[in-house]
Amino acid sequence: MLECGGQPAYRHGSPSRVGVLLVNLGTPRSATARDVRRYLKEFLWDPRVVEMSRPLWWLILNGVILNLRPRRTAAAYRKVWTEQGSPLLAISKRQASALTAKLESRFGEHVTLALAMRYGEPSVAAGLQALRAAHAERVLVLPLYPQYSATTTAAVFDAVADEFRRWRWLPDFQFVTGYHDFDGYIEALADSISSHWQQNGRGQRLLFSFHGIPTRYIERGDPYSCHCRKTARLVATRLQLGDDAWSVCFQSRFGREEWLKPYTDVTLTELPQQGVRRVDVVCPGFAADCLETLEEMNIQNRQLYIDAGGEEFQYIPCLNDSAVHIDALGTLLATRIDGWVGAARDMTAAAEQQRARATAQGAPS
Repeated sequence: MLECGGQPAYRHGSPSRVGVLLVNLGTPRSATARDVRRYLKEFLWDPRVVEMSRPLWWLILNGVILNLRPRRTAAAYRKVWTEQGSPLLAISKRQASALTAKLESRFGEHVTLALAMRYGEPSVAAGLQALRAAHAERVLVLPLYPQYSATTTAAVFDAVADEFRRWRWLPDFQFVTGYHDFDGYIEALADSISSHWQQNGRGQRLLFSFHGIPTRYIERGDPYSCHCRKTARLVATRLQLGDDAWSVCFQSRFGREEWLKPYTDVTLTELPQQGVRRVDVVCPGFAADCLETLEEMNIQNRQLYIDAGGEEFQYIPCLNDSAVHIDALGTLLATRIDGWVGAARDMTAAAEQQRARATAQGAPS
């Protein structure tokens, strides 16, 4: 039964659930230039990502970038593409599956989870529609960006708001804006680094590399830089590292303007000259390994370091679907869901009574 616009009609007594939408950045459908071009066009046209006059940016994007960058980016994707497709999407699916099991073990049938990508597929709109179809009257959105930035977290909010504009009946709603200092996340990072060192040995310097953003975004009030540095400091403290044993840098800059410094690639070429011949690199801002970690960091930047005189470069994988990461995310979600599920249980029981009353009074069953 549908109402105007294709939205499911309200039914008396429908079981109430909490819906969790897990969102990451996104990925092209394949490692072909055509699909990469389509993905980049959607991603780079978002005004949250590139803050520039729209007419001027349209000319640059469509006249230059989308004619040159897709082939080069597609070639990079092919280096890390897997039998399951994009590493980011494959890992995100495993995360979603593990978190579903984690939440079901705690909340049973009262919680349902959907996965979405901000750009590409599955879309945020499709994820929200799946939760609505499951009768989620309360929706919790978790963007998998630990450190808040308007370029990432706020872009997810925009997509959620765009979809909600089309809905007649809006759910109760929570949105996690970040978890850069959440204790479970910090503990998971520290545990991951410590485990890597136990298995592979420890370098002279631990480099925390975060995705960069233009400096002018920080000047306009984006808290991203502070969040990144706090994450690194808390992890270093948990690992009991001295000030000279770790540092922060920023990767993946794009264009000619100044981005957050120090730059990762520049830092890696300078470290051997400072006597740091063995370096460990971790990328705490990425919840799942992706092009920026597997190709840019572990291939391109590794080679830069070796060419500059470095002897040993160890990349510490992202938290991905590791048990410690799933535990941390599960705890983060549970702190938001607990109150809702109690209410949902009460509503489900009341709904059965309401259904019987409404049916007796002639309402559609």
